[in-house]
Amino acid sequence: MKKINIITGHYGSGKTNIAVNMAIDLAKQGEKTAIVDLDIVNPYFRSADFEELFSGCGVELVKPLYANTNLDIPAISFDLERIVKDDGYVIIDVGGDDDGAVALGRYAGFLSAFGDDLDFFYVVNKFRYLKGEDGEALELLWKIEAASRLRATKIINNSNLGSETTPEDVLSSMDFAMEIGEKSGLPIEFSTAPREIGCPLLDGKVKYVDIYVKPIWDK
Repeated sequence: MKKINIITGHYGSGKTNIAVNMAIDLAKQGEKTAIVDLDIVNPYFRSADFEELFSGCGVELVKPLYANTNLDIPAISFDLERIVKDDGYVIIDVGGDDDGAVALGRYAGFLSAFGDDLDFFYVVNKFRYLKGEDGEALELLWKIEAASRLRATKIINNSNLGSETTPEDVLSSMDFAMEIGEKSGLPIEFSTAPREIGCPLLDGKVKYVDIYVKPIWDK
């Protein structure tokens, strides 16, 4: 893990669930960890929803002033530069698509200075509506890079169908992720699978993740 870990992707790709898992995993290892909710576009399914979980694990949650309120005001009220300069790891959960990445762009200058201490992850989900073709996913990657004024460094394959995901679904998505990796020149950091579907078919091929972010009908 790098000191700074930026998580981006398409709306509904599961990027927030990846960010939450990263933060919790680091905290369980005894590492000082902060997770930054930089999503000022979508009021739903965001890191700020898990304040109690983070508190119980010792993860510092940094969120916009109006997150989890009835006010829909896209305002950032924290000093990200100070946060990333502190000791420990930082996970930055960026809003979906290039719309969400615009907020990240305002910090591109000082984030770029961290060089090899920063990873910019692009999360892909083969089964996400309108992004199930590698060409569409690549186009979105380039738009996110342009909006954020930062270059992606790695891809995370988080292809899933929610509670209906099977091991075969996960395995079938790996070629899709590899195709994006080859065309973009980016390595695949890992592929994920929901922990509850663990089976010998996937062992050694995936990183198992807990599902924290769920649609209302799946809770």
